[in-house]
Amino acid sequence: MTTITASERAAAQAYLRLLESTQAVLTDPQLAPYAGVMLTNPMAEADEALRAAGLSGNEDRLLRLVSALRTSPATTARGRAG
Repeated sequence: MTTITASERAAAQAYLRLLESTQAVLTDPQLAPYAGVMLTNPMAEADEALRAAGLSGNEDRLLRLVSALRTSPATTARGRAG
């Protein structure tokens, strides 16, 4: 089991929000042309959270944390960690 600090959890959650936002914007043909503008804030949030957690450039650790969040019993019970 992966031990996750509060800052790592925040970074993984920000990354997941960015992924979900990107998917939502790019799957809507009316929103896709505005992806750059619409994703500016989620990208900035994820960048800041990754920096704060010391995960910038450490994709392996980030993806392990994201995987742990998605498979944790708390995430399953609530449908999503929050």
